[in-house]
Amino acid sequence: MSIKLVAIDLDGTLLNSQHQISPNVKNAIAHAQQKGIRIVLASGRPYSGIQPYLQELGLDTTNNYCISNNGSVIHQANDGSHVYEDLLDFEDYQYFAELANNIGVHMHALADNTMFTANRHISRYTIHDAYFTNTPLVYCPVNEMDTSLSFTKIMVIDYPEKLEIGISYIPENTFENYSLIRTSPYFLEISNKDASKGSALQVLCEKLAITPDKVMSIGDQNNDIAMLKYASVSVAMGNAEPHIREMVKFVTSTNDCDGVAVAINKFIV
Repeated sequence: MSIKLVAIDLDGTLLNSQHQISPNVKNAIAHAQQKGIRIVLASGRPYSGIQPYLQELGLDTTNNYCISNNGSVIHQANDGSHVYEDLLDFEDYQYFAELANNIGVHMHALADNTMFTANRHISRYTIHDAYFTNTPLVYCPVNEMDTSLSFTKIMVIDYPEKLEIGISYIPENTFENYSLIRTSPYFLEISNKDASKGSALQVLCEKLAITPDKVMSIGDQNNDIAMLKYASVSVAMGNAEPHIREMVKFVTSTNDCDGVAVAINKFIV
């Protein structure tokens, strides 16, 4: 087996609990790069939240790519320009702003590298998400928004118990018309129906003439399932939920025990 590309999730996978890349993981990725293997960071974060780690790993060059917003966008790694996109429009934003208000939860949305919320009382989870993804946060009522905006991702958010109740009131056809993924106890992430890390990874691999049997994917959350299914070598982190660990080829150690390095050393280095 000859791996040519490794797709790696960020939070809970590449990054440890301190949101850092451990020296062992960094070294394993460097060794893989020296062997000519492409490293693609694939995250639910916007590009602004991925960029610091691209720089840290030396991946911020013209011949590298990353996947953001759960597969809504493939970026040129050096400058964030869009190679591929599958976005939501202003009508989608209006719909979820009204829905979130009706079911009593908060929401925000990403328009490229700006986060918008129509909540006058901004959720602590919106502030947390903006901080950890290095994304400017803007409060703007829906009727004052620029209607030409496109959105990479919309997030319905709140305290876990409140969000759980809110989700139970979401109409069935919403799940049919959009991709809704619960990525944490306090985040429900909404994308275009056709957008996923798996579909974006497939587009990128076809562009690079790399077949799925030459691909390894590493992840830990529900938004990683599509790219784990696409790759011939699927790796779940030790800290992943049981249903994700059960569906993969290999379960590595946790993100606090150099799980990415363990996987790379097993299959590549």
